[in-house]
Amino acid sequence: MSRLVRRWEFILVVLLVAVFIIMSRLSPWFLDVRNLFDATLHFTEKAIIALCMTMIVITGNVDLSVASNMAMSAAVMGVAFRSGMSIGAAAGLCLLVGTLGGLFNGIVITRFKLPAMVVTLASFSLFRGIAYVLLGNQAVTGYPYQFSDLGQGYFAGTIIPNQLVFFAVLAVIFGFILHKTTFGRYIYAIGNNEDACRYSGVPVDRIKLILFTVSGLISSFAAVLLTSRILSTRPNIAQGFELEVITAVVLGGVSISGGSGTMIGVVLSLFLIGFTRFGMSLLNVPAQVMTVLIGCLLIFAILLPKLLDKFAQKSSRSA
Repeated sequence: MSRLVRRWEFILVVLLVAVFIIMSRLSPWFLDVRNLFDATLHFTEKAIIALCMTMIVITGNVDLSVASNMAMSAAVMGVAFRSGMSIGAAAGLCLLVGTLGGLFNGIVITRFKLPAMVVTLASFSLFRGIAYVLLGNQAVTGYPYQFSDLGQGYFAGTIIPNQLVFFAVLAVIFGFILHKTTFGRYIYAIGNNEDACRYSGVPVDRIKLILFTVSGLISSFAAVLLTSRILSTRPNIAQGFELEVITAVVLGGVSISGGSGTMIGVVLSLFLIGFTRFGMSLLNVPAQVMTVLIGCLLIFAILLPKLLDKFAQKSSRSA
């Protein structure tokens, strides 16, 4: 029982329950089932990106270019659609461009042995700049109504959004790969000691290349969903998403230095942040105050495990 209480996932569940109790007392519309499902639409795109970001952070790396990759791939889709290409072909081109952007990051990182933070910070500006070059200050609109069903529609006539279904399926897939496969064990091993993995024959560079390429693919898929939801493409689309994604991953218990963390913890943190924002929006809390509260929650998430470890050490010494 003491081990369960010290698990970060248990603490996240307690915090999530507390949010539901507090918000339901403050707002009579919070516990409406349809409202709760619709609230997921505002963070599902970030949640999808966070799944692959979790794996990257566990290896001790980070991808700061995910939001800019979304903007670049969405801009390419918008230009292609405006030029007469069908929406299906334009969406396919969007996925291809995003995947190539992630592959570019992976090649530069592995071939030249550069820190992922430096490379993706550079591509953060590069990809966003390409989006502005393609669109300028204009927006692409006029997408077909059927396209909106992808990001705005509901699954099989229920009240469950399609985007939530996509996220749930991807969360199961990424969780299985991370926790039940050799590839996932390699991810943890790289985060704990990359040099030892290289000497042990683990294909470190290949794994990094795969992760950053998949990150690009997932980012472009999120771009398709976001464009479908708002039916518009602008060069400033998804601005700031990368920091919110990293915040959710760290809040989910993933060590920023790598080597530890779980997919279920990240999923719980995504819902915790999403429903906290939803509840505060019902209370007309300004966005700036929301940002401050989420920042305090992140600091709490970083400090609490260390405080619990110190308390456990003192208890063992006294025993």
